[in-house]
Amino acid sequence: MRARIAAEIDAQRALLGTRAGRAVVGALAALALLTVVGMAVLWPTGGPTVLGSKLVISRGIVPAEVTGVTAMTCAVETRPGCARVDLRVLGGPDNGRASSLVLPGDEAAPRLSPGDRIRVVAQGFGGAPPDPTEADPTQAPYGFVDFERRTPLLWLALGFFALVAILGRRVGVLSLLGVVVGLILVTIFVVPAILSGKSPFAVALVGSFAAMFATIVLVYGMGAKSLAALLGTAASLLLIAVLATLFTTAAHITGRSSEDATLLQSLGQGRISLGGLVLAGILIAALGVLNDVTISQASTVLALRRANPKQRFAELYRAGAEVGRDHLGATVNTLVFAYAGASLPLLLIFSSQGIGFGDAVNRETVATEIVATLVGSIGLAAAVPLTTATAALLAIRLPTALLPEDEHAHHH
Repeated sequence: MRARIAAEIDAQRALLGTRAGRAVVGALAALALLTVVGMAVLWPTGGPTVLGSKLVISRGIVPAEVTGVTAMTCAVETRPGCARVDLRVLGGPDNGRASSLVLPGDEAAPRLSPGDRIRVVAQGFGGAPPDPTEADPTQAPYGFVDFERRTPLLWLALGFFALVAILGRRVGVLSLLGVVVGLILVTIFVVPAILSGKSPFAVALVGSFAAMFATIVLVYGMGAKSLAALLGTAASLLLIAVLATLFTTAAHITGRSSEDATLLQSLGQGRISLGGLVLAGILIAALGVLNDVTISQASTVLALRRANPKQRFAELYRAGAEVGRDHLGATVNTLVFAYAGASLPLLLIFSSQGIGFGDAVNRETVATEIVATLVGSIGLAAAVPLTTATAALLAIRLPTALLPEDEHAHHH
């Protein structure tokens, strides 16, 4: 570890001894300073902001286990399928006690079976539900909230962490730490700042830059690879921000097509810009893919330089760009199919209603995804040559002995 740190310090000194290295470091230092200033200006002040009335129950929810389900007829329900669910409460003041709830007979009601773990909330009515012929779901002792999903999610997360740590070793563990840092930035800065009324676009841009610096520097240090990746990612994010602003305006993307966004605006009494939320979503969604592309390109160029120290800038750039084209094609496919998968229910609705392709893409919900996909893909395409050129420019100025060992595997 000491040898690695010493080698990185020597490489940084060598870079700062060149004009190109000083220019890149100076540009990134200025951007880092602007990011810190931006976070200070946009940082949410005061306590947590709660918009409007409480629509999501968060207190008094306890886990429970279903012990039986009995079909019944509820006089207050216009549709058949009403059911009484017997359960055992697994938390709260009634821990261990048997109780029940009543499910209505509509399509939205969950299908429960004995043994299911669920989450319920007390409704203030003790004892058993009313007589089955007069059963009212709102008068049952407990109300259904949701299924209990935390245990399978925990096991899935542990499996993911273990796999990344085993296969990625030191870089894998640091990558996981980078993910944690990025999520912390989103939860303590981005979300609270938007809720406090700050511009979603400005918050997302500053937050993306902060996450970029935190994750790349934490995982890869401050060598030539990181500097090239940081510069490529930052420039591409700015390009995406400009294009997203231009084309959401030109396409009249208002952000009001989503029910969630409309509800958020209503609760926020107009304080939150829905158009800004669309731009913020495009920026944040593009950041992770950009980091992968830029780190891969910088790592490829340094590996080529290490394999053949006689290569000059033009040769390194051509070879790195050739690899980048393959990587770009695969990454753009990933981005497009990710957006298509997220929009699949909407596409099914349009198809079932006989809406033609031309009319479908003109709907704001679809147009928003198209703008996000194309703008993000343009940013990815621009990141490849810029990162490759920066990495080649820095690599030819480093002695071969100071080039870092390649620890980056594509899509690790």
